[in-house]
Amino acid sequence: MARRITGRSHGDPRTADTRAKVKDNYRPSRDEILRYIAENPDRAGKRDIAKAFALRGDDRVWLKDLLRDLQDEGVLTKERKRLARVGTLPHVAVLDIFGRDGEGILLAHPTEAVGRGEPPVVSIRVSRGGSGPAPGIGDRVLAKTFPTDDPSGPAYTGRVMKIFEKRTDAVLGVFRVLQDGSFRIEPVERRQPELIVDKEFQNGAKNGDLVEVEPARASRYGLPRAKVLNVLGSLTSEKAVSMIAIHAHDIPHIFPADVIAESEAVKPATLAHREDWRDLPLVTIDPADAKDHDDAVFATPDLDEKNLGGFIATVAIADVAAYVRYGTALDREAMKRGNSVYFPDRVVPMLPERISNDLCSLREGQDRPALAVRMTFSADGRKIRHSFHRVMMKSAAKLAYSQAQSAIDGVPDDKTGPILDTVLRPLWDAYAILKRGRDSRQPLELDLPERKILLKPDGTVDRVIVPERLDAHKLIEEFMIQANVAAAETLEGKKQALVYRIHDAPSLAKQESLREFLQTLSLSLARGAQMRPSQFNGILERVRGADNEALVNEVVLRSQSQAEYSPKNIGHFGLNLNRYAHFTSPIRRYADLIVHRGLIAALGLGPGGLTQDEEVRLEDVAVLISGTERRAMAAERDTVDRLISAYLAERINDRFDARISGVTKSGLFVQLPQYGADGFIPVSTLGGDYYIYDETARSLFGERSGKGYQLADRVEVRLVEVAPMAGAMRFEMLTDPKPLPGSSRSFHKAKGRARASQSRPGPRGRRR
Repeated sequence: MARRITGRSHGDPRTADTRAKVKDNYRPSRDEILRYIAENPDRAGKRDIAKAFALRGDDRVWLKDLLRDLQDEGVLTKERKRLARVGTLPHVAVLDIFGRDGEGILLAHPTEAVGRGEPPVVSIRVSRGGSGPAPGIGDRVLAKTFPTDDPSGPAYTGRVMKIFEKRTDAVLGVFRVLQDGSFRIEPVERRQPELIVDKEFQNGAKNGDLVEVEPARASRYGLPRAKVLNVLGSLTSEKAVSMIAIHAHDIPHIFPADVIAESEAVKPATLAHREDWRDLPLVTIDPADAKDHDDAVFATPDLDEKNLGGFIATVAIADVAAYVRYGTALDREAMKRGNSVYFPDRVVPMLPERISNDLCSLREGQDRPALAVRMTFSADGRKIRHSFHRVMMKSAAKLAYSQAQSAIDGVPDDKTGPILDTVLRPLWDAYAILKRGRDSRQPLELDLPERKILLKPDGTVDRVIVPERLDAHKLIEEFMIQANVAAAETLEGKKQALVYRIHDAPSLAKQESLREFLQTLSLSLARGAQMRPSQFNGILERVRGADNEALVNEVVLRSQSQAEYSPKNIGHFGLNLNRYAHFTSPIRRYADLIVHRGLIAALGLGPGGLTQDEEVRLEDVAVLISGTERRAMAAERDTVDRLISAYLAERINDRFDARISGVTKSGLFVQLPQYGADGFIPVSTLGGDYYIYDETARSLFGERSGKGYQLADRVEVRLVEVAPMAGAMRFEMLTDPKPLPGSSRSFHKAKGRARASQSRPGPRGRRR
């Protein structure tokens, strides 16, 4: 292996050993590239790295792919064309000054997250005799940052380059009245400090209110001050916890007056431009607590003698495009929201209730406009043909998943009994056909149960359950997948622009990382340019029922790319489909509304089709709605963390069974399986041994003992600290470290890597 690539400011940054290897098509390792980036923050662009390692031609393409993969993995981040290790501060960073240490030195946090753990602390150097105002608590500054050698103090020092104008951005907090009558703001973000509110800036807030506040400049000592801008509601009321996430993630949740007025003025659709399907006994099958119903299904055997054993499956989807036209206030608001957001205690809908819960909800026994697809399948599950229709339908029954399943299992009720033989059994027979096609297709089959939080009337947690996965769920899921495929195929065949739902195959770097990990478990993953989901399924099948089943499922999941929207098709790796588009939920996803409009335009189905103006904006819209989807996921996750943290706040010092959900240099993230919430165990609390992070094995192991902890290990922990409003929990490890799987060779290899990286001198002779 080549020696360390140093950060010299002049000349060739490579060592003689490295230069010699260049002649032999030498490519640097991941560790060498990451070390170079860490040691050369000012020269960490792609061109700089390629030049440092003398990479040319195909090697530069290889480097570009590797750097992109490292970004996808969350190892690197990119800012202003420079790369940096996630979890480390860039050489120049924007910092928020939040307090002082015991000696009065200013302390700051970076404004942007730099990793999953706690943000690094920066001690601020203030030049004596400098011109201009000195920075103070509450200021936001631009500073050069320098790593420190002191493990007990701040990780960085910072030299202020510029003080930004006084911060006016509002932050969220909980208004608290202390025993002495003073006012404080309890933070709702893990990085946010407590704030003092003077009486003249109370603005009517009461104890327990969720408020927006504006931080102000603080005095030299003490907590920063703030003034209350808005009172958002009381935390003693229902839905308060999700309101924190709504404001923290800037999710639009109040419909403007013009949007409401437009929705109220909409007239119900008529039979114009529609086929009359009201006699077809389509049924909706949804969760028992669903308030809107945007899909209905029906199936019947194919009577064509050329398709013996085949079925015709019909999926009807609410025709949202009939009411939400491009360029209207309704459309602009729906695009801004991108999707509905689902919290345990509320839904923030993409469309007003007049549209989502009334005109576009396929209510039982009521006329509703729909866009329907009729699909013919052979006995082996292959789709032979399909056709789209703009229809008027009338749902024959509103069913819950459990209700439909009970009828099939022999326990029908008053509603399912009359339609058991005519509607439900044919649906299940059609699903058996579709399942054959699915089994032949072999999509990725991860076993990762989803949890659902059940709340009490006051909005607090009652219990957390794992709903049973029924065939009724799988039936609707497969019908919807096939309808989505049909939509993409039709639009592509008509050369109509659309937004695909794409899911890239795991990057080569992630594949290699997974391959190295599997080797530690004596499992192999074949190399090949064209990876298939079936190869992952083979691995998952080999560990089914084994002690490491959860670990392997988790690592395989983390090796996957993130699905997103794009007008450029690359297929859907997880579903193993060449083309796929979201068509089945236009009430709650803007992507589906675009696909509906595309079908209407391409097939000449009447007004409300995709316009040329929309087509030219599809790439920008795809980026926007991919972002709103990620925003919704983060808000939903934060709300679950806060609800569970509040639920467990009274159980300090209790013991819990847990599973390690993340491994970092700074410690372990653990998840409580019975609650689905995460907490953190700092590495400094793990015991007397010195723990080393092994990225390949996803583990921390003791330098002396060789024993440690690995991703997905089942452990026992004690809850020691809870910050309910921030959704943060800290635990203490009770389970002793164990010998890690894999050979002693891999143990000593990881140990050697860690020692080598710690012993190499950094810039200016520092030890790392």
